[in-house]
Amino acid sequence: MTEADTRTAYDAVAALYADLFGDVGGHHPLDRALIAGFAELAGDPVADLGCGPGHLTAHLSALGRTAFGLDLSPAMIALARRAHPALRFEEGSLTALALPDGSVGGALVWYSTIHTPPGLLPDVLAEVHRVLAPGGRLLFGFYESPDTVRPFDHKVTRAYRWPLGRLAGLLEQAGLAVEARASREPVETERFGQGRLLARKPPAPRPPAPGPPGPRPPGRAQ
Repeated sequence: MTEADTRTAYDAVAALYADLFGDVGGHHPLDRALIAGFAELAGDPVADLGCGPGHLTAHLSALGRTAFGLDLSPAMIALARRAHPALRFEEGSLTALALPDGSVGGALVWYSTIHTPPGLLPDVLAEVHRVLAPGGRLLFGFYESPDTVRPFDHKVTRAYRWPLGRLAGLLEQAGLAVEARASREPVETERFGQGRLLARKPPAPRPPAPGPPGPRPPGRAQ
């Protein structure tokens, strides 16, 4: 499954997706609490990577963050701009983010990589690490698997479930320090367990403190 395939698939269902999932009030209370905690810890700006119709971007803004959204689907971006005209939304790929190094204080990746083939996920995480400022936070939401990476029919297009520990290991390999891990059992409308990871890009090392001055060279006799 290529990015072009995923873009086409989501363009086709963008309006239906927004109707079904574009209301933050429909999210599980524990998920909203975790997003609120992430918003408190993250710096500005926060990038909602894979923002869909922009509802979580707007929620982050309401929580006090300077937030903007990127998505692969032009139809999703059009819906987001229409629903939230005061916020910035742009088309973009998670494999090649059009953002400068160290330019965001937080990155929300909420089910945005479920269609990413497992072999390409390290490239996506490397991009997230690149654009995060030192000390910036990442909140990652995904479908959980108990043991191995498992493909499944997502109805929109092929998707993947990940073991919590294995995905945490990929974040660590990308240079991100995992600060919290959470699993949530599925509710009636969900098929699988839900995994969440909060990670931080390590702060920049402090320059060494200057040492004591060395001995003064002896002066010449007058």
